[in-house]
Amino acid sequence: MTPIHDLDRDTPTALPIYMQISEFLIREIAAGRLVDGQRLAPERELAKSHGTTVRTLRKALSELEKKGMLERVQGSGNYIRSTHAAPSVYSMFRLELTTGGGLPTADILDLAVVEKPADLPRFGRADHGTRIRRLRYLNRLPIAVEEIWLDGAAGEIRPQKMSDSLYRTYQLQLGLIIARAEDRVSIGAVPDWAPQSFALRPGTLTGFIERFSWAQDPAPVEFSRTWFDTDKALYVQRLI
Repeated sequence: MTPIHDLDRDTPTALPIYMQISEFLIREIAAGRLVDGQRLAPERELAKSHGTTVRTLRKALSELEKKGMLERVQGSGNYIRSTHAAPSVYSMFRLELTTGGGLPTADILDLAVVEKPADLPRFGRADHGTRIRRLRYLNRLPIAVEEIWLDGAAGEIRPQKMSDSLYRTYQLQLGLIIARAEDRVSIGAVPDWAPQSFALRPGTLTGFIERFSWAQDPAPVEFSRTWFDTDKALYVQRLI
């Protein structure tokens, strides 16, 4: 297992450190990089490798224990208990490093409430929406740019209280729970607003995902487009 080299401590959207570690471990389990029965490194060693304290690490491990994904044996150590269902903040985030796993984080490039453009597929009930453009990372490696549209009827997001996980933000700020999503994967040209820190230049053809997301209403409440660097990341859908 490769530990998180650079926990996101300063970004306002970052999850708490203990949640970053627990989410990282969940994705490592889902990717098969941590297997059932495997003993984790000693807690002090593991905390040091993640650049955190033993207290924070133990809080992260407690989260896994609550989800039935870790067994803590007194005097022996911590053992992975793999499960087919891996409850995670990022359970619907399908991009992984080519080597597997990786902790997702994001930088907000732009956030605006604007009228839906004519080339946007039909979704939601309003003629406007919140448009969010972000640079996505896995273990702090830039792997994708994305444009997310939340229907205006769903409410307005307060950017100062956003999380790296937009679905978590929707739930906490708007009481909106995304229940399902439909992905359409193809290729597309990187948009002209992609930042220089993204390795692929605007116009480059690369992996492309269009997603419709549903909450309680019959109509999708969100539409997103993601362009990902296929040299660094893969789209992974596991069947259970």
